[in-house]
Amino acid sequence: MGTNYYRVPTEGEMKERRKRFLERMSTIELSPVNIEREFRLYGGDDQYSWESSSPWEDFIDGSSVHLGKRSGGWKFLWNFHQNEYYRDKESLLSFIRSGRIVNEYGEEIPPDDFIEMALNWGQPDGWDTQTYYAENPTRSHIDYSRYYDIYVDGLRISTATDFS
Repeated sequence: MGTNYYRVPTEGEMKERRKRFLERMSTIELSPVNIEREFRLYGGDDQYSWESSSPWEDFIDGSSVHLGKRSGGWKFLWNFHQNEYYRDKESLLSFIRSGRIVNEYGEEIPPDDFIEMALNWGQPDGWDTQTYYAENPTRSHIDYSRYYDIYVDGLRISTATDFS
């Protein structure tokens, strides 16, 4: 078992999102076509496209960003979301400090306390996938070498973005 951590927006950031959401909602035409489309915007010229978004999806997009997971015996495992929100340690720490941090149980943690915990969790001799499966080769018949963690600026990064 482990604990997952998330970055959520500040109250001010959510108020600004709500303002944009309400402005967009107030201009939506309640036509049969828009209702059928579930008020999704399609493409830049209102033509059908595979890329669409609803006002609600735009409002909640990025409002809960999984940062990573803490598990006993393992080094903290960061989720870089394929560099969508941050790409290195400096941009990660800036992103963390720009919002609020909550764990999967809804408990809020001050950003700097979270950073200190995460950077020190499992150090210096905690496991990563490469050392764990090297030390425990009979644990699985799956070739985990293709799932090995990567390291960016000394941070253990998952090659997957789906955490459980």
